Amino acid sequence: MGKLKFILSGGGTGGHIYPAIAIANELKLRFPDAEFLFVGAQDKMEMQKVPQAGYKIEGLWIAGLQRKLTLQNMMFPFKVVSSLLKSRKIIKKFKPDVVIGTGGFASGPLLQVANSMKIPTVIQEQNSYPGITNKLLSKKANAICVAYENLERFFPKEKIIFTGNPVRQDLLEIDSKRKEAQKHFNLASNKKTLLVLGGSLGARRINRLIEKEIYNIVSKDIQIIWQCGKLYYHDYNHFTDGRIVQVMSFIDQMDLAYAAADFVISRAGASSVSELCLVGKPTIFIPSPNVSEDHQTKNAKAIVDKKGAILVKESELDATFEPVFSNLVFNEKLQKELSENMKKLAKPNATKDIVEEIVKLIK
Repeated sequence: MGKLKFILSGGGTGGHIYPAIAIANELKLRFPDAEFLFVGAQDKMEMQKVPQAGYKIEGLWIAGLQRKLTLQNMMFPFKVVSSLLKSRKIIKKFKPDVVIGTGGFASGPLLQVANSMKIPTVIQEQNSYPGITNKLLSKKANAICVAYENLERFFPKEKIIFTGNPVRQDLLEIDSKRKEAQKHFNLASNKKTLLVLGGSLGARRINRLIEKEIYNIVSKDIQIIWQCGKLYYHDYNHFTDGRIVQVMSFIDQMDLAYAAADFVISRAGASSVSELCLVGKPTIFIPSPNVSEDHQTKNAKAIVDKKGAILVKESELDATFEPVFSNLVFNEKLQKELSENMKKLAKPNATKDIVEEIVKLIK
Protein backbone atom coordinates (compact mmCIF):
# COMPACT_ATOMS: atom_id res chain seq x y z
CA MET A 1 0.00 0.00 0.00
CA GLY A 2 1.54 3.32 -1.07
CA LYS A 3 1.21 6.58 0.74
CA LEU A 4 -2.45 7.14 1.65
CA LYS A 5 -4.19 10.34 0.64
CA PHE A 6 -7.32 11.86 2.14
CA ILE A 7 -9.41 14.86 1.14
CA LEU A 8 -11.69 16.33 3.80
CA SER A 9 -14.34 18.89 3.11
CA GLY A 10 -16.70 20.79 5.32
CA GLY A 11 -17.14 24.25 6.64
CA GLY A 12 -19.09 27.43 6.86
CA THR A 13 -19.32 27.13 10.65
CA GLY A 14 -17.19 25.65 13.40
CA GLY A 15 -19.69 22.82 13.62
CA HIS A 16 -18.57 21.47 10.24
CA ILE A 17 -14.89 22.40 10.49
CA TYR A 18 -13.88 20.95 13.87
CA PRO A 19 -15.24 17.45 13.17
CA ALA A 20 -13.26 17.39 9.92
CA ILE A 21 -10.08 18.43 11.75
CA ALA A 22 -10.71 15.82 14.48
CA ILE A 23 -11.09 13.09 11.83
CA ALA A 24 -7.89 14.22 10.08
CA ASN A 25 -5.96 14.19 13.37
CA GLU A 26 -7.15 10.66 14.13
CA LEU A 27 -6.27 9.44 10.62
CA LYS A 28 -2.83 10.98 11.05
CA LEU A 29 -2.29 9.00 14.25
CA ARG A 30 -3.15 5.82 12.36
CA PHE A 31 -1.20 6.69 9.19
CA PRO A 32 1.60 9.10 10.14
CA ASP A 33 2.88 9.46 6.56
CA ALA A 34 -0.52 10.01 4.94
CA GLU A 35 -1.20 13.18 2.96
CA PHE A 36 -4.15 15.43 3.71
CA LEU A 37 -5.94 18.15 1.81
CA PHE A 38 -8.96 20.14 2.97
CA VAL A 39 -11.43 21.80 0.61
CA GLY A 40 -13.62 24.65 1.88
CA ALA A 41 -15.59 27.70 0.78
CA GLN A 42 -13.11 30.38 -0.14
CA ASP A 43 -14.48 33.19 2.03
CA LYS A 44 -15.47 31.22 5.12
CA MET A 45 -13.73 30.62 8.46
CA GLU A 46 -12.23 27.27 7.42
CA MET A 47 -9.66 29.20 5.37
CA GLN A 48 -8.13 30.36 8.70
CA LYS A 49 -8.99 27.52 11.07
CA VAL A 50 -7.66 24.64 8.94
CA PRO A 51 -4.15 26.09 8.36
CA GLN A 52 -4.04 26.90 12.11
CA ALA A 53 -4.55 23.18 12.72
CA GLY A 54 -1.63 22.43 10.41
CA TYR A 55 -3.37 21.32 7.19
CA LYS A 56 -3.41 22.60 3.60
CA ILE A 57 -6.73 23.89 2.27
CA GLU A 58 -8.08 24.84 -1.17
CA GLY A 59 -11.10 27.14 -1.48
CA LEU A 60 -14.09 26.76 -3.80
CA TRP A 61 -16.20 29.66 -5.03
CA ILE A 62 -19.44 28.46 -3.45
CA ALA A 63 -22.15 29.71 -1.13
CA GLY A 64 -25.57 28.54 -0.04
CA LEU A 65 -28.81 29.56 -1.62
CA GLN A 66 -30.44 32.48 0.14
CA ARG A 67 -34.15 32.09 0.77
CA LYS A 68 -35.03 35.16 -1.28
CA LEU A 69 -34.14 36.31 -4.77
CA THR A 70 -30.76 38.02 -4.51
CA LEU A 71 -27.73 38.63 -6.65
CA GLN A 72 -26.11 35.81 -4.67
CA ASN A 73 -28.79 33.43 -5.90
CA MET A 74 -28.44 34.55 -9.51
CA MET A 75 -24.74 33.72 -9.21
CA PHE A 76 -25.47 30.31 -7.69
CA PRO A 77 -25.52 28.24 -10.92
CA PHE A 78 -22.16 29.76 -11.96
CA LYS A 79 -20.69 29.03 -8.54
CA VAL A 80 -21.83 25.43 -8.71
CA VAL A 81 -20.31 24.92 -12.16
CA SER A 82 -17.09 26.65 -11.10
CA SER A 83 -16.90 24.51 -7.94
CA LEU A 84 -17.55 21.26 -9.81
CA LEU A 85 -14.79 22.06 -12.30
CA LYS A 86 -12.34 23.05 -9.59
CA SER A 87 -13.24 19.96 -7.53
CA ARG A 88 -12.50 17.72 -10.52
CA LYS A 89 -9.15 19.43 -10.98
CA ILE A 90 -8.28 19.07 -7.28
CA ILE A 91 -9.23 15.37 -7.20
CA LYS A 92 -7.37 14.53 -10.42
CA LYS A 93 -4.23 16.20 -9.16
CA PHE A 94 -4.33 14.92 -5.56
CA LYS A 95 -5.69 11.39 -6.28
CA PRO A 96 -7.29 10.70 -2.88
CA ASP A 97 -7.99 7.17 -1.61
CA VAL A 98 -11.09 8.37 0.26
CA VAL A 99 -13.00 11.67 0.36
CA ILE A 100 -14.71 12.66 3.61
CA GLY A 101 -17.46 15.29 3.85
CA THR A 102 -18.66 16.81 7.11
CA GLY A 103 -21.40 19.01 5.67
CA GLY A 104 -21.54 22.62 4.57
CA PHE A 105 -21.72 23.88 1.02
CA ALA A 106 -18.19 23.18 -0.14
CA SER A 107 -18.55 19.45 0.50
CA GLY A 108 -21.40 19.25 -2.04
CA PRO A 109 -19.53 19.73 -5.33
CA LEU A 110 -16.45 17.91 -4.05
CA LEU A 111 -18.22 14.71 -3.00
CA GLN A 112 -20.42 14.84 -6.08
CA VAL A 113 -17.30 14.76 -8.27
CA ALA A 114 -15.62 12.08 -6.13
CA ASN A 115 -18.72 9.89 -6.49
CA SER A 116 -18.75 10.34 -10.26
CA MET A 117 -15.05 9.37 -10.38
CA LYS A 118 -15.75 6.22 -8.32
CA ILE A 119 -13.66 7.37 -5.35
CA PRO A 120 -15.08 6.11 -2.03
CA THR A 121 -16.86 8.81 0.00
CA VAL A 122 -17.86 9.04 3.65
CA ILE A 123 -20.38 11.55 4.99
CA GLN A 124 -20.32 12.58 8.63
CA GLU A 125 -23.68 14.10 9.63
CA GLN A 126 -23.57 16.00 12.92
CA ASN A 127 -27.21 16.95 13.26
CA SER A 128 -30.41 15.13 14.13
CA TYR A 129 -31.88 16.73 11.03
CA PRO A 130 -29.55 16.60 8.00
CA GLY A 131 -28.89 19.57 5.77
CA ILE A 132 -29.72 19.53 2.09
CA THR A 133 -26.10 18.92 0.97
CA ASN A 134 -25.79 15.65 2.87
CA LYS A 135 -29.28 14.48 1.89
CA LEU A 136 -28.37 14.86 -1.78
CA LEU A 137 -24.97 13.20 -1.38
CA SER A 138 -26.20 10.25 0.67
CA LYS A 139 -27.54 8.29 -2.29
CA LYS A 140 -24.05 7.77 -3.69
CA ALA A 141 -21.94 7.82 -0.51
CA ASN A 142 -20.35 4.56 0.67
CA ALA A 143 -20.88 5.18 4.38
CA ILE A 144 -22.83 7.73 6.42
CA CYS A 145 -21.67 8.23 10.01
CA VAL A 146 -24.40 9.78 12.15
CA ALA A 147 -24.71 11.15 15.68
CA TYR A 148 -28.43 10.62 16.24
CA GLU A 149 -30.79 7.71 15.93
CA ASN A 150 -33.71 7.44 13.48
CA LEU A 151 -32.13 9.02 10.41
CA GLU A 152 -33.47 6.30 8.07
CA ARG A 153 -36.08 8.77 6.87
CA PHE A 154 -33.31 10.83 5.25
CA PHE A 155 -30.56 8.36 4.39
CA PRO A 156 -30.37 4.86 2.88
CA LYS A 157 -30.66 2.58 5.91
CA GLU A 158 -27.92 0.13 4.91
CA LYS A 159 -25.28 2.89 4.79
CA ILE A 160 -25.95 4.44 8.21
CA ILE A 161 -23.44 3.84 11.02
CA PHE A 162 -24.28 5.31 14.43
CA THR A 163 -20.91 6.66 15.62
CA GLY A 164 -21.63 9.95 17.39
CA ASN A 165 -19.87 13.25 16.62
CA PRO A 166 -16.10 13.74 16.76
CA VAL A 167 -15.25 15.68 19.89
CA ARG A 168 -12.04 17.11 21.25
CA GLN A 169 -10.20 14.38 23.13
CA ASP A 170 -9.04 16.86 25.77
CA LEU A 171 -12.63 16.93 27.08
CA LEU A 172 -12.45 13.37 28.36
CA GLU A 173 -10.45 14.22 31.47
CA ILE A 174 -11.86 17.51 32.65
CA ASP A 175 -12.61 16.55 36.28
CA SER A 176 -8.92 16.61 37.10
CA LYS A 177 -8.53 20.10 35.61
CA ARG A 178 -10.92 22.03 37.84
CA LYS A 179 -8.27 23.77 39.97
CA GLU A 180 -6.21 24.66 36.90
CA ALA A 181 -9.36 25.97 35.22
CA GLN A 182 -10.31 28.19 38.16
CA LYS A 183 -6.82 29.64 38.14
CA HIS A 184 -6.82 30.11 34.34
CA PHE A 185 -10.10 32.07 34.41
CA ASN A 186 -9.28 33.81 37.70
CA LEU A 187 -12.35 32.33 39.42
CA ALA A 188 -13.14 32.03 43.11
CA SER A 189 -13.13 28.37 44.18
CA ASN A 190 -15.97 28.86 46.70
CA LYS A 191 -18.51 30.13 44.13
CA LYS A 192 -20.45 28.27 41.47
CA THR A 193 -19.69 29.13 37.84
CA LEU A 194 -22.07 29.62 34.91
CA LEU A 195 -20.64 29.11 31.42
CA VAL A 196 -22.55 30.86 28.61
CA LEU A 197 -21.93 29.62 25.05
CA GLY A 198 -23.38 31.29 21.98
CA GLY A 199 -21.63 29.32 19.24
CA SER A 200 -18.52 30.37 17.31
CA LEU A 201 -20.00 33.67 16.08
CA GLY A 202 -22.13 34.47 19.11
CA ALA A 203 -25.88 34.56 19.69
CA ARG A 204 -27.61 37.91 19.96
CA ARG A 205 -30.63 36.63 21.86
CA ILE A 206 -28.55 34.80 24.49
CA ASN A 207 -26.35 37.87 24.94
CA ARG A 208 -29.41 40.06 25.48
CA LEU A 209 -30.74 37.58 27.99
CA ILE A 210 -27.51 37.57 30.03
CA GLU A 211 -27.34 41.37 29.88
CA LYS A 212 -30.86 41.53 31.29
CA GLU A 213 -30.37 38.82 33.94
CA ILE A 214 -26.76 39.48 34.93
CA TYR A 215 -27.44 41.07 38.34
CA ASN A 216 -30.02 38.43 39.14
CA ILE A 217 -27.51 35.66 38.30
CA VAL A 218 -24.66 37.25 40.25
CA SER A 219 -26.94 37.78 43.26
CA LYS A 220 -27.20 33.97 43.54
CA ASP A 221 -23.47 33.98 44.33
CA ILE A 222 -22.60 32.77 40.82
CA GLN A 223 -19.67 33.90 38.66
CA ILE A 224 -19.94 33.94 34.87
CA ILE A 225 -17.74 33.01 31.91
CA TRP A 226 -19.61 34.58 29.01
CA GLN A 227 -18.55 33.69 25.47
CA CYS A 228 -20.47 36.33 23.55
CA GLY A 229 -18.96 35.83 20.06
CA LYS A 230 -16.72 38.15 18.07
CA LEU A 231 -19.67 39.97 16.48
CA TYR A 232 -20.86 41.17 19.89
CA TYR A 233 -17.68 41.48 21.93
CA HIS A 234 -17.48 45.29 21.80
CA ASP A 235 -21.12 45.52 22.99
CA TYR A 236 -20.60 43.46 26.13
CA ASN A 237 -16.95 43.47 27.15
CA HIS A 238 -17.60 46.36 29.59
CA PHE A 239 -19.33 43.81 31.86
CA THR A 240 -15.96 42.17 32.54
CA ASP A 241 -14.92 43.00 36.07
CA GLY A 242 -12.02 40.59 36.46
CA ARG A 243 -13.63 38.59 39.27
CA ILE A 244 -17.31 37.82 38.93
CA VAL A 245 -17.95 38.28 35.19
CA GLN A 246 -15.61 37.55 32.29
CA VAL A 247 -16.72 38.31 28.78
CA MET A 248 -14.82 36.66 25.91
CA SER A 249 -15.28 36.72 22.17
CA PHE A 250 -13.99 33.17 21.78
CA ILE A 251 -12.73 30.55 24.22
CA ASP A 252 -9.56 28.81 23.11
CA GLN A 253 -9.34 26.30 25.93
CA MET A 254 -12.79 24.76 25.98
CA ASP A 255 -11.60 21.89 28.18
CA LEU A 256 -10.83 24.38 30.96
CA ALA A 257 -14.08 26.28 30.42
CA TYR A 258 -16.07 23.06 30.88
CA ALA A 259 -13.91 22.03 33.84
CA ALA A 260 -14.68 25.31 35.61
CA ALA A 261 -18.42 25.25 34.87
CA ASP A 262 -21.16 24.12 37.24
CA PHE A 263 -23.97 25.16 34.90
CA VAL A 264 -24.09 25.84 31.16
CA ILE A 265 -26.39 27.94 28.99
CA SER A 266 -25.80 27.06 25.35
CA ARG A 267 -27.02 27.10 21.79
CA ALA A 268 -27.76 23.60 20.50
CA GLY A 269 -25.41 23.27 17.55
CA ALA A 270 -24.43 19.65 17.02
CA SER A 271 -20.82 20.00 18.22
CA SER A 272 -21.83 21.80 21.40
CA VAL A 273 -24.47 19.19 22.18
CA SER A 274 -21.99 16.33 21.70
CA GLU A 275 -19.34 18.04 23.81
CA LEU A 276 -21.81 18.79 26.58
CA CYS A 277 -22.92 15.15 26.68
CA LEU A 278 -19.30 14.18 27.18
CA VAL A 279 -18.73 16.59 30.07
CA GLY A 280 -22.22 16.14 31.52
CA LYS A 281 -22.74 19.57 33.10
CA PRO A 282 -26.32 20.64 33.94
CA THR A 283 -27.37 22.54 30.84
CA ILE A 284 -30.11 24.86 29.62
CA PHE A 285 -30.31 24.76 25.82
CA ILE A 286 -31.61 27.83 24.01
CA PRO A 287 -31.70 26.65 20.37
CA SER A 288 -31.33 29.14 17.55
CA PRO A 289 -34.63 29.34 15.66
CA ASN A 290 -32.84 30.88 12.65
CA VAL A 291 -31.09 27.78 11.33
CA SER A 292 -32.28 25.64 8.44
CA GLU A 293 -34.97 23.09 9.30
CA ASP A 294 -34.84 24.32 12.95
CA HIS A 295 -32.29 21.57 13.54
CA GLN A 296 -30.96 23.06 16.79
CA THR A 297 -34.32 22.53 18.47
CA LYS A 298 -34.28 18.93 17.22
CA ASN A 299 -30.72 18.40 18.49
CA ALA A 300 -31.68 19.71 21.92
CA LYS A 301 -34.91 17.70 22.07
CA ALA A 302 -32.99 14.48 21.49
CA ILE A 303 -31.25 15.13 24.83
CA VAL A 304 -34.21 16.68 26.66
CA ASP A 305 -36.46 13.72 25.77
CA LYS A 306 -34.03 11.51 27.69
CA LYS A 307 -34.06 13.90 30.67
CA GLY A 308 -30.49 15.00 30.06
CA ALA A 309 -31.00 18.78 29.75
CA ILE A 310 -33.51 21.63 29.91
CA LEU A 311 -34.82 23.41 26.82
CA VAL A 312 -36.12 26.97 26.78
CA LYS A 313 -37.28 28.42 23.47
CA GLU A 314 -36.18 31.93 22.57
CA SER A 315 -39.80 33.07 22.39
CA GLU A 316 -40.39 31.95 25.99
CA LEU A 317 -37.23 33.35 27.59
CA ASP A 318 -38.78 36.46 29.12
CA ALA A 319 -41.45 34.48 30.91
CA THR A 320 -39.62 31.31 31.90
CA PHE A 321 -35.88 31.84 32.14
CA GLU A 322 -35.76 33.17 35.68
CA PRO A 323 -37.83 30.41 37.36
CA VAL A 324 -36.17 27.68 35.29
CA PHE A 325 -32.66 28.92 36.09
CA SER A 326 -33.39 29.42 39.81
CA ASN A 327 -34.80 25.94 40.06
CA LEU A 328 -31.71 24.49 38.41
CA VAL A 329 -29.30 26.42 40.66
CA PHE A 330 -30.98 25.46 43.92
CA ASN A 331 -32.14 21.93 43.06
CA GLU A 332 -29.15 19.60 43.55
CA LYS A 333 -31.18 16.49 42.84
CA LEU A 334 -32.12 17.88 39.42
CA GLN A 335 -28.49 18.83 38.67
CA LYS A 336 -27.34 15.31 39.46
CA GLU A 337 -30.11 13.71 37.40
CA LEU A 338 -29.44 15.88 34.33
CA SER A 339 -25.72 15.26 34.59
CA GLU A 340 -26.04 11.48 34.83
CA ASN A 341 -28.59 11.19 32.02
CA MET A 342 -26.58 13.44 29.75
CA LYS A 343 -23.38 11.45 30.22
CA LYS A 344 -25.21 8.26 29.20
CA LEU A 345 -25.72 9.79 25.75
CA ALA A 346 -22.04 10.58 25.15
CA LYS A 347 -20.08 8.78 22.43
CA PRO A 348 -16.44 9.28 23.47
CA ASN A 349 -15.04 6.97 20.76
CA ALA A 350 -16.84 8.64 17.85
CA THR A 351 -13.70 9.81 16.01
CA LYS A 352 -12.05 6.38 16.22
CA ASP A 353 -15.25 4.69 15.03
CA ILE A 354 -15.54 7.05 12.06
CA VAL A 355 -11.91 6.40 11.13
CA GLU A 356 -12.64 2.63 11.26
CA GLU A 357 -15.32 3.16 8.61
CA ILE A 358 -12.93 5.20 6.47
CA VAL A 359 -10.22 2.52 6.74
CA LYS A 360 -12.68 -0.14 5.51
CA LEU A 361 -13.05 1.79 2.26
CA ILE A 362 -9.36 2.07 1.42
CA LYS A 363 -8.88 -0.02 -1.67
